[in-house]
Amino acid sequence: MKKSTIYTQTGDAGETSLVGGARVPKTHPRLEAYGTVDELNAHLGLLCTEYPEGAPQTAQIRRVQNQLFRIGSYLATDPSRTTPSAASRICPEDIAELEHWIDETDAQLPPLRAFLLPGGSRIAAQAHVARTVCRRAERLILSLFQETGGEKNIQTYMNRLSDYLFVIARMGNFSEKKEEIFWDNACK
Repeated sequence: MKKSTIYTQTGDAGETSLVGGARVPKTHPRLEAYGTVDELNAHLGLLCTEYPEGAPQTAQIRRVQNQLFRIGSYLATDPSRTTPSAASRICPEDIAELEHWIDETDAQLPPLRAFLLPGGSRIAAQAHVARTVCRRAERLILSLFQETGGEKNIQTYMNRLSDYLFVIARMGNFSEKKEEIFWDNACK
């Protein structure tokens, strides 16, 4: 007897189900949006492995990962057919929490006087990868919401999340005493 059904074969024809049961092509903008949020979540899982056990960033990132599951659930729901669950909503307190972490981290960093190139420590490099995936997810969500409408708090959360990832990238270099890599804008 099989212990669970990992594969259902229901997506073999290139369609999948949204929350509520509506079938859509796997190329649907809604799937692009929540698939990219899922990709971001995977990058954050990898980022967590770079921190020493008990680092405060790990707890923060785990909290963000849970919030991204909420956002994914919201994005997987077609609000014209099914009301998104309360558990899939982002509230102003979630945004305020990110802003607090940004302010707290940024206060420990030297002032930024030039554009940065991604890199330095592994933490910084991985945080920058996550930041760029976050920006892509944000663009896909904005595009979807322009078409269908959507929760403003999700848009704001994703925008703030990329800012958070930027400051923890900087903190990764600062903590590991790695030089930040500044953009060399001189023509040669």
